[in-house]
Amino acid sequence: MKGSESLLATAVAAGVQVCFANPGTTEIPLVEAFDQVPGLRPVLALSEGVVTGAADGHARMTGAPALTLLHLGPGFANGIANLHNARRARTPVINLIGEHASWHQAADAPLASDIESLAAPVSGWVGRTTSAANAAAEFAAAHRAAREQRLPATLIAAADHMWSDGGRPAEVAAVPGPPAVDDQQVAAIAKLLTRGRGRPALLLGDRALAPEAVRTAARIAATVGGEVFAERTPARIDRAPDVPAVRPIPYFPEDVLRVLDGFSDLVLVGARTPVSFFGYQGLPSYPVPDGVQVHTLADVEQDAVEALRALAEATGSAATEVPLPAPPEVSVPDGALTAAGIAAAIVSTQPEGAIVVNEGVSSGAAYPALAAAAPAHSELTNTGGAIGMGIPVATGAAIACPDRPVIGFQADGSAAYSLQALWTQAREQLDVTTVICANSRYAILRAELRRAGIDQPGPAAAGMTDLTGPAVDWVAAAQGFGVPATRATTGAELIDALRRAHAEPGPHLVEAVL
Repeated sequence: MKGSESLLATAVAAGVQVCFANPGTTEIPLVEAFDQVPGLRPVLALSEGVVTGAADGHARMTGAPALTLLHLGPGFANGIANLHNARRARTPVINLIGEHASWHQAADAPLASDIESLAAPVSGWVGRTTSAANAAAEFAAAHRAAREQRLPATLIAAADHMWSDGGRPAEVAAVPGPPAVDDQQVAAIAKLLTRGRGRPALLLGDRALAPEAVRTAARIAATVGGEVFAERTPARIDRAPDVPAVRPIPYFPEDVLRVLDGFSDLVLVGARTPVSFFGYQGLPSYPVPDGVQVHTLADVEQDAVEALRALAEATGSAATEVPLPAPPEVSVPDGALTAAGIAAAIVSTQPEGAIVVNEGVSSGAAYPALAAAAPAHSELTNTGGAIGMGIPVATGAAIACPDRPVIGFQADGSAAYSLQALWTQAREQLDVTTVICANSRYAILRAELRRAGIDQPGPAAAGMTDLTGPAVDWVAAAQGFGVPATRATTGAELIDALRRAHAEPGPHLVEAVL
């Protein structure tokens, strides 16, 4: 066996099903090995940002590591932004980065770089192969690290270690489940919630946003007179008619302060203390009102689902009926489109079991408020703030769940970062409907200018937030990548376009003009 074949055979034995790839010369032994080792599906993407974003989306939906194949340091660098998001989402991605042959590395060839320095900020584990004989075991170590840490792991594979004989498959050890929360911590939080003074809030994130955990948290809140919130940008949240809707924490810090005002305590469950995306003059980094005490029931490493179950028992909430308020009314205007109108159109037409990838940035903020009216679905969001994740993540989610339709709620500015993902959707004939919120501007930057007191920006500042001159022709761009596309300017046109897209197989794009 070659080193490449033993490595891929170990990946297959470990349950890795897909490799998202943009390979080069140093990866040729691995490219060849895909034909020698059955069971691992290679998916080609035209840019590395699509590769890493698709792996993130795939792993968010399966819970198991997806594999990327990238070309040396520069290729990896092109994919770092979406690995930043994957790290924030705690996604177990395994990056396999080709490297020059070991005897060629000292020559400082044009594509040589310090790959470890590039990989460290977005990886929980970084390693190198040492020989063809050890390559499979070194992959097994990367796989275990990705599973245990729930973070990207990066293995740098020298070309000669891949093309040489002597490889042998390695076993991948089982990974233990998350550690339990200490009983004393559960008892302390239960005492806090049942003391009868003040109004508590539960802030859920990560594993605590699983349906079972949300239902349990809602029971606890109903019993103790509190409220349940969700992190602003969760990696994944599953909604259904029997799962209570939870309010997300707002984006701007002054809105977080307003929403949390009046609560006595904030209990973190798989979440961190709310933090402002940016530092604003006169506003705190941690927008928690004075007088609100912050406590932790379970951190992101711990078993938040079991912690909530134990807390429900300790607070006498286990038998409480799950509160299910009436879903919001959804009305789609017939006239000109607004951000709220686009969200309403998506909610009104999305099929049962859809996966909604929300990178609407400013436009997508309207969706969570209406999502409780939609059929059962999953929503994936931009966890790290690096834009350009939406279309790639939707691509990976569609490959992970071929029986579930995927809807991309996509801002136009961030879509331009990784539109090449449409080519992969067309090549693989994925069931993805991308809705481009086409306002031809970086709307969030316009809002930031206003927040900074700049109501009339000068021509340079205005130009840096404007996407016209020329405006992107999203219909033509999509068709150029092989994806059928149409344009909608009214609510009625958007509803019609979405219904047609959901009824037809394969990918579609709808440009929703704001």
